[in-house]
Amino acid sequence: MKGRDLTERLVSGEEVYAGGFFRVQRDVVRLPDGKTSVREYIHHPGAVGVVALLDDGRVVLERQFRYPHGREFIEIPAGKLESGEPHLETGKRELLEETGYVAKEWTRLGVIHNAIAYSDEGIELWLARGLEKREARLDEGEFLEVLVLPFGDALAMSRDGRISDVKTIIGLLWTQGRVG
Repeated sequence: MKGRDLTERLVSGEEVYAGGFFRVQRDVVRLPDGKTSVREYIHHPGAVGVVALLDDGRVVLERQFRYPHGREFIEIPAGKLESGEPHLETGKRELLEETGYVAKEWTRLGVIHNAIAYSDEGIELWLARGLEKREARLDEGEFLEVLVLPFGDALAMSRDGRISDVKTIIGLLWTQGRVG
């Protein structure tokens, strides 16, 4: 669908914060009508989320405390891209580190942009099958509990609000469309 040009063009910009995980940018942009406005947003390196299915159809999830919300969430295994690391390698690394599973079969589900108004983060979602249990190797300061649930139960949890994490909900729905 193509209509009028809605592109906002950079006039000037500055980095207002640089941390170990992401950077915050403030830009002045020229709007399509010629006026200017300010855009503040987060530069994020990108991430990968993994819907990991056991041979019996159960899904591997995690329960993890998320500080910004002050509570625990149930999520698929996921993590940020390391510099120069291909998305699939990030998925393999995160699945093993966080859950102790490796997978024989990997299928790319797609990419989501979970916070388009204030972040350039993209999360690539993958389906992992043919799982084999090894030993988890959590990062320093990472605490989580691995949960293994029937796939239908996880879907029900995403529908009734017990799972509210967007990457998990979309990953489960995209997987449902592939596995029935």
